[in-house]
Amino acid sequence: MDEDGPRAAEEEPEPGKAKTFIRLNDLSGAGGCPGPGDREAGSGDSEAEALPYPALAPVVFFYLSQDSRPRSWCLRLVCNPWFERVSMLVILLNCVTLGMFHPCEDIACDSPRCRILQSFDDFIFAFFAVEMIVKMIALGIFGKKCYLGDTWNRLDFFIVIAGMLEYSLDLQNVSFSAVRTVRVLRPLRAINRVPSMRILVTLLLDTLPMLGNVLLLCFFVFFIFGIVGVQLWAGLLRNRCFLPENFSIPYTVDLERYYQTENEDENPFICSQPRENGMRYCRSIPTRREEGLECTLDYYSYNDTTNTSCVNWNQYYTNCSAGEHNPFKGAINFDNIGYAWIAIFQVITLEGWVDIMYFVMDAHSFYNFIYFILLIIVSGFRGAWVPSWHVE
Repeated sequence: MDEDGPRAAEEEPEPGKAKTFIRLNDLSGAGGCPGPGDREAGSGDSEAEALPYPALAPVVFFYLSQDSRPRSWCLRLVCNPWFERVSMLVILLNCVTLGMFHPCEDIACDSPRCRILQSFDDFIFAFFAVEMIVKMIALGIFGKKCYLGDTWNRLDFFIVIAGMLEYSLDLQNVSFSAVRTVRVLRPLRAINRVPSMRILVTLLLDTLPMLGNVLLLCFFVFFIFGIVGVQLWAGLLRNRCFLPENFSIPYTVDLERYYQTENEDENPFICSQPRENGMRYCRSIPTRREEGLECTLDYYSYNDTTNTSCVNWNQYYTNCSAGEHNPFKGAINFDNIGYAWIAIFQVITLEGWVDIMYFVMDAHSFYNFIYFILLIIVSGFRGAWVPSWHVE
């Protein structure tokens, strides 16, 4: 019965069976301050037991021991719980100030609101810089248990260095708009301050390499459907109804080269050429209307002074051929594999996919709906592609 208790919990995992251990009380990202278990772990070393902080480096900067000043002050400050709480408050303040900043209105930063926000930003940067220096003095810079030995501390270091670069460029009147984008990384510092959040993010990052097969399968599906779309509909979404080549337009009439709808970019009139079996032909163009009046006359009645109606010029758009423009400012088409992937991605997001299906059905065939239904069904099971990982 005794062996089924604590001893059973210390059994080694079976050979070939991976086992993941997560230390839920890991506070190394919060300054590396030791807990009671750290002193017990070093009980075999009498010299380590004599140190105030056995889990940290005994000497940093070649001569600063844990009892020497100013390192002892920095160690007490870093290991104080209020230090991390104040740091979290500054991070929350940074989130608020970033949300209140208006980049389009505050280019010159002449308004009182912008100057106040800039003062807060200067204070936040100074706090982060001082925090980094204090931690470097307390923990050291290079080494396994030092400041840059932790990944999240390296992120903090990068943010502070980017801030220094921003201020140096500002003093030299150099454009630093790209450097300012690093400010959005400052809220990520909160991950290093909350142990449970840090564990979740670490687990998420650890599972990313396992998604390689899923991404490969997704690329394979995109590639197959993209090739099919290019082979079937390359250039067909450019089809428009043009006037005949030998058609003479009166000088007083302003007509477009091809028939255009009121919303030509998002809902063009895409026709089917004679060799295709599409659902929309040039003969389906609606009758022209002028000032609310439906035009019923033909070309020969244009100069007749007794006309009580207008000429229906739309009836002469009879030549369905390829034009120069694709729908949605040229973004939606199947002219090459790259544009086909863009269209496929929009279809699987279920955002406006019906319009794309109608376009290809009008230009090619009614049965093209099978392609889009299969694509949506296959993409609907993309959640089932992700394997389940069991972490013991």
